[in-house]
Amino acid sequence: MIDLHGIFPPLPTSFNKDESLSTEHIRKNIETLNRYGLSGYLILGSNGELVMLSHEEKIRVMEAAREAIPREKLMLAGTGCESTRETILLSREAARAGADAVMVLNPFYYKGQMSQAALVSHYHTVADASAVPVIIYNMPANTGLDMTAADISAIADHPNIIGLKDSGGNLAKMAGIIHNTKKGFQVLAGSAGFLLPALTIGAVGGILALANIAPQNCLDIYHSFVEGKMDRAQKLQQEIVSLNAAVTRNWGVPALKAAMDHLGMYGGPCRRPLQPISEEVKKKLLQLL
Repeated sequence: MIDLHGIFPPLPTSFNKDESLSTEHIRKNIETLNRYGLSGYLILGSNGELVMLSHEEKIRVMEAAREAIPREKLMLAGTGCESTRETILLSREAARAGADAVMVLNPFYYKGQMSQAALVSHYHTVADASAVPVIIYNMPANTGLDMTAADISAIADHPNIIGLKDSGGNLAKMAGIIHNTKKGFQVLAGSAGFLLPALTIGAVGGILALANIAPQNCLDIYHSFVEGKMDRAQKLQQEIVSLNAAVTRNWGVPALKAAMDHLGMYGGPCRRPLQPISEEVKKKLLQLL
């Protein structure tokens, strides 16, 4: 069993000005973040622009990241693809590249056909074939498909499926999943905007875009909760709401990369069709940093 307690940044994928992959900057960003007490990293999540990369590029990103991630920190790798076959292939490549677990976004292109039976079949087949544990990823804002608590509970009923990253933000649903899944199933908040509320209902940590640019703030919320300092945790949670919204719901990955550039890390460009934030938006963003 892999322990998912703590805070994980979903690392953006670094591109040069011509949008070619920059593994050097990926490694340097990880080396910067290694100074903090993070539990590990998610590579190739939504913030990692997974859908913008070729199969070969995904492998290069995972290999470069593992070189920079200390062995005592976990490397989680996003491997969700539209077909079960391709998801298995990428999950096997992730294990070979040194991933400790894979995080699998549900297929969504044929969302009208994604019945509970189809989703269970997909995830269980991937879990059977994966050499490392599988984490479910529910991201309705990007997929347009919000898996139900019943769907997730049925998927979780597999020995090699160990947890869930839920970015939906429905705390009642999250509580139901925590209550109804097997002992040891670990739920992670998918946004710093509801980190503390998720912890209070049994989540074990978070995979948080904000942890790329404000890792200590996220860690302080987590540790304040663990230490029972709820007044401090609530105050810290309230302080990060606006900045978190800026780099998630409001302006997304381009804003996150702009913030990284401003803070001395490497953000760089996104791959088109994603566009850089405007100067007006950048001014608003920098006021929050």
